[in-house]
Amino acid sequence: MPTPAPHHPVPVLETARLWLRGYSPADLPAFLAMFQQPDFYRYLTGKPMSEEDCWSTLMRSAGHWTLRGYGFWAVEEKATGRFIGSVGFVDRKRTIEPAIGEAPEIGWVLDAATHGRGYATEAVRAVQAWGDAHFRGARTVCLMHPDNGASRRIAEKFGYREYARTTYHDEPAVLLERLAQPTRP
Repeated sequence: MPTPAPHHPVPVLETARLWLRGYSPADLPAFLAMFQQPDFYRYLTGKPMSEEDCWSTLMRSAGHWTLRGYGFWAVEEKATGRFIGSVGFVDRKRTIEPAIGEAPEIGWVLDAATHGRGYATEAVRAVQAWGDAHFRGARTVCLMHPDNGASRRIAEKFGYREYARTTYHDEPAVLLERLAQPTRP
């Protein structure tokens, strides 16, 4: 008898202005549209992504929840019901030096039209609180392009500090970490 795969439903997180939820196939058109905007993909892929690649990204995130018990949430603006991005934790098993190891890696991407509204801070705050409880305060990491000043400020706001400069897929990268946090009884 084969061993069944684990299943972890995506918890819904709520902030004052956002819903963080699992992805839906209906998110694909908005996700694809975001990946056509230079201000969105500039520090991610450096080029637009195809519908096939966007779909694979959404599917990979859904698989993270099933296999790891964590992943990315779809970010939905409460006022409009519009999908505006993604935030969460991943385990990509990246081939990078220094190695990330087992540390969950946090990340966020939001529609360029929403930049400057504090949505990223609001979403990361909710996800970080969930991560602190779920990972029992374990060390988490963040990977970003060194020129991404806006994301760097958000990471630092939540206690992430640079620990290495490296390259990833032939591009410069910065690794930041948030050291293990004390757990509350």
